[in-house]
Amino acid sequence: MSEKPTEKNIVVNRKARHEFTILQSFEAGIVLQGTEVKSLRQGKINLADSYAQVINGEVWLVNSHINVYDHGNINNHDPLRKRKLLVNKSEIRRLVKATQEKGNTLIPLRFYFKGGIVKVELAIAKGKKVYDKREDIAKKDAARELERKIKY
Repeated sequence: MSEKPTEKNIVVNRKARHEFTILQSFEAGIVLQGTEVKSLRQGKINLADSYAQVINGEVWLVNSHINVYDHGNINNHDPLRKRKLLVNKSEIRRLVKATQEKGNTLIPLRFYFKGGIVKVELAIAKGKKVYDKREDIAKKDAARELERKIKY
């Protein structure tokens, strides 16, 4: 039997689950340069305002900031460049359909290594309203209180 490749998180977009309701998530590959991979191994990436977009039948990751590699030379990468995501055509069609609905967007949830290859967990998400966010916080607080009472 073949062994499943291990996954090691590089970065998790924690703000995404607070700001958005996740409708569906899936895995995508990403086209990177060598210095970008080295910088990712050091965990130097920021997904705060990043999103994905379908342009001319291809999926692109926009606004993700991968820091310049410390030990790179003049051939270092541009930190804010668009990065192509590797998704098959049937998934691209599904993404186009989903993002055309009002309020839906594509956001990266996390970057991770899977068997030495960088992968992105993308999600189709819908933005939350302020009262939805407050409701979620109240539920978490209530669950935390209940957990404390059960503990003692």
